[in-house]
Amino acid sequence: MRAIGVRKAGGPEALEVLELPEPQAGPGQVRIRVHAAAVNPTDTLLRAGMGRGDGPWVPGWDAAGVLDQLGPDADGRLSVGQRVVAFVVPHGTHGAYAQQIVVPAASVVPAPENADFATASTVLLNAMTARLALDELALSPGDTLAVTGAAGAFGGYAIQLAKAEELRVVADAKESDVEVVRSLGADDIVERGGDVAARIRAVHPEGVCGIADGAVLNERVLPAVADGGGLATVRFWNGPAERGITVYPVRAGERATDTKGLDRLARQAEQGVLTPRVAAVLPFTEASEAHRRLEAGGVRGRIVLDFV
Repeated sequence: MRAIGVRKAGGPEALEVLELPEPQAGPGQVRIRVHAAAVNPTDTLLRAGMGRGDGPWVPGWDAAGVLDQLGPDADGRLSVGQRVVAFVVPHGTHGAYAQQIVVPAASVVPAPENADFATASTVLLNAMTARLALDELALSPGDTLAVTGAAGAFGGYAIQLAKAEELRVVADAKESDVEVVRSLGADDIVERGGDVAARIRAVHPEGVCGIADGAVLNERVLPAVADGGGLATVRFWNGPAERGITVYPVRAGERATDTKGLDRLARQAEQGVLTPRVAAVLPFTEASEAHRRLEAGGVRGRIVLDFV
C-alpha cells in the first residue's frame, strides 16, 4: 500500500511516497479505501516537526472513501461498499494520506449523499473544531460572536454553525475575501489583522460575547471580548485572561469517536447548513505541492489529495 509521509521533519519537500503494509481491521474497527484526503494547516505544522519525533509519519485528519472491510464487533451502522467519511487522528504511519486506512468504527459516518469524495473529505475535522468552539462558548440566540480567520475552513464553518443557532456574527476578512465571508452569513465584516480587536470594538463598543479565534491571535484579540465572555482558540493557550474572560483551547481530536456529533455535521453538510469549499484537487503524489500552496497562504477552501 502506498502512502504519503515524511521520515524526518522538514519542509514540503520532505513528503515522499512510502510503501507500507496493507492494514487489517481489528475489533471495533473498519478499513476504508481512501478516495480523497483533505490537507489541513495542522498537517503542515506537524510535518515541520512540531510535537513529534522523526518518522516515518503519515499526515492527514480527514478521509473520504469506500468501506472495504469490517473488523469483528464493528457496529451495525456500516456496511462494506458504503461511501463514508472518517475522522482520523494521525500517529506514526496511521494518517489519512494513504490508499487504505483503519479507524475505529465510531469515527466513521456515511458521506453526505450530495457531495463527491473530494468535497466530503473536507468536512469533519474543521466542522468538529468549529462545533467544539461553539459548544465551549455556550452562547445564546441573539448573542454576538466574533470569528477570526473567517475565510478559512474553521472560520467558515464557525460562521455557518453560529448563524444556524441565531447568533450575530462579526468576522474578519481581507478585501479579496469580503464577499466570500459575507456569503457564509457574517452580519458585520471588519478588516483582518493584528489590531482586529479595535475594529471589532468599533462595530460593537460593548464587546462581543465570544470569539472563535481561527487566526490564533490569542491575547491580541482579548480586548474585543466583553467582561465575562469567552475566547475559543484552535491552538493550545490557556490565557492569561482578565475581566472574567474564559479561554477555551479546543481540540477536535477529543471528539474523534463522537459518532452522533460527526454524523450530525455530515448531515448538515448534506442539507446545506454547512458549505464545504474545495480550493484544489491534486494527485496524492503532489502532496508536497499541496503543502507549499497552503503555507503560501491565500487558499480559499481546502486542498484535497486524490487517491484514486
